[in-house]
Amino acid sequence: MFTCSRYVPEMISNRRWIGLVAAAWMLAGGVAAARGASALPDPALTPGAINPAVREATIGATICRRGWTRTVRPPVSYTEPLKKAQIRRYGYADAQPWKYEEDHLIPLALGGSPTSPANLWPEPHLGRGQWGSYAKDRLEARMARLVCAHRLGLDEARRMIARDWISAYRRFIGSRPDNAPLHGRGAGYDGGYRPYHHWHHWYRRDW
Repeated sequence: MFTCSRYVPEMISNRRWIGLVAAAWMLAGGVAAARGASALPDPALTPGAINPAVREATIGATICRRGWTRTVRPPVSYTEPLKKAQIRRYGYADAQPWKYEEDHLIPLALGGSPTSPANLWPEPHLGRGQWGSYAKDRLEARMARLVCAHRLGLDEARRMIARDWISAYRRFIGSRPDNAPLHGRGAGYDGGYRPYHHWHHWYRRDW
């Protein structure tokens, strides 16, 4: 369903690699026809990919260890050019980058691949009361806590969020999305049951 992807530090600083990815996408299918931003990614473009270092047996030393996700999170110098290329590939009618978060479909807090384009996509922020990026951030934190408390299996959590994160939100949080912008506490999860802020995905305009 989704692939494994090894984390290679040299790769994330290589802007030429991002250009090659974008060029390959263009050759493969060109830019999609202009369309409105969707709360769910296109599974053909973003099926999800996992970090093979994160398994049920290793969660205590990885995703459930305080601060671990910060050690694998790619820098904005990698995610921002990729986000712009993917906005074009998705064919969004509104191509303003600040309206999107370059999101890990399977979050780092559940052992998603940090750098694979198959696990990264331009997720729309959208407005309050909509199924946007801030609602998904809340779901990611909730699911990570459940996995680290051994109340939800890691593989099950990954499958649910990769298949349809909105359905997972309805199951674990509620039927109506809380998509208010997140600041400080509650914005995400970096292990050790302590939230953190997805600062690197946002522009000042979002504050």
